[in-house]
Order: sequence, then structure tokens, then C-alpha cells
Amino acid sequence: MSRQLLLDVLPAPAPTFSNYVPGPNGAALDAARALAPGAALYLWGPPGCGRSHLLRAVAAGAGGRYVGAADPAGVLRGLAEAPPDSAPAARVAVDDVHRMDGAQQAALFALYNRWRESAATARAFALAVAGDLAPRAMPLREDLRTRLGWGLVFRLDPLSDADKLAALRTQAAERGLQLAPEVLNWILTRYERDMRRLASLLDALDRYSLAERRPITIPLLRAMLADPDTPKP
Repeated sequence: MSRQLLLDVLPAPAPTFSNYVPGPNGAALDAARALAPGAALYLWGPPGCGRSHLLRAVAAGAGGRYVGAADPAGVLRGLAEAPPDSAPAARVAVDDVHRMDGAQQAALFALYNRWRESAATARAFALAVAGDLAPRAMPLREDLRTRLGWGLVFRLDPLSDADKLAALRTQAAERGLQLAPEVLNWILTRYERDMRRLASLLDALDRYSLAERRPITIPLLRAMLADPDTPKP
């Protein structure tokens, strides 16, 4: 098998509640895990704090729907205008609202109205939304900005270095990787600290180790980052 094929073998593990390392965000994790039909949740915080991870976990499984800012407004509009005798989905997660244009904001506004009207009925659904700022500070249309605060609101704080080490150990274990403490420390101190980038680095390192048929060590990690033929995380 070629190196390129080997580099494409292992997909990243899907974001779940169990592989989310909460650090200081335990209350937000509990709220997301317990989100029930008729309830709403808004998560906010800086890039890399775990917003998208939790939203994808909310939407995972049967009856869940994840919508990002890259999706056209018609996707949200379709959920808002689902047949009146049914819920648009059991759990709807809408990510990166701070990146949404006017049409997307209007569709999300309609979805919030649909959520509120159905909250006490058999057609109720859970709604989880995330952005980079608190509701009142969001640069959105006023009627949508007020709706972001209709349910529970949690600020997500970045993980500490100790929490990031724990997250790296967890994610490495999920990939079947046994990483020595010095490798983990090297990654954390010399590489970008955004957890999404760190998770991508683990994926690339896993694939590169398979392709080279070498154990994961600091020299191997340095070689991978210096190899122009290796897709970088």
C-alpha cells in the first residue's frame, strides 16, 4: 500500500459527549447531555473552546441535525418550515451563528419561533446554538439576538494545559496510540494549542507512523512535520 493510501486509512473519531474533555466547562457538558425536547441551549466562547464538539455531540445519533454557517439558508428554512404535524428533528444544533448572513439569520429566527411554539407539544424538539460572543454582544439582527438567550446560556472557557494533556491522552487512547509523556509534552509546548489542530495532528501522526512503520517518538514527529510529502494538520 502506498504512503498516501496509508495516510487516508484512519478517520478522526466523531465528537461525542464521552470524548469531550470539559475542564472548567462541566456544567455546559451536563446541560448539553441532558438537553431534552422543548429545551434550548446557547454556548459561546473563543475558537478552540469546544463549541462545535458539543453541538455535534448533541446532534449525533438518530433524529439529530447539525447545521453550520457554511450551509445555505435553505437548510435552516427547511427545518423551520417542516410539516406542522411533525418536529423538524429531535435535536437541532446550529453552529457559528456569528458567521451567518442575513438570509441565514432570518431562517434561524424562524426556527427559534418554531421551537418556542412547539415546546409544550408532542412536536417539541431540542435546539442548541453556538457563537463566539454572549447573546447581547452578538452582531446579529436584534430579534434574533434576544432569542439566543431564551434557553440556558453557558460560556465555554479554553482548557488549561493540564486539561489539554488529558484530552490528548484520551484522544490518543481512542486511536490505539501509546504516546510517551515526552511526546505529549513536546506536542503541547511546540505546536499550536487549539484542540482541533491538536486532534488533527494526532490523526496525521497516527497515519505517518503506519506509513513509516516506526513507533511514535519525538524524532518521528519532527520528521513528519518536516516531510513535504505529508499532508499537514
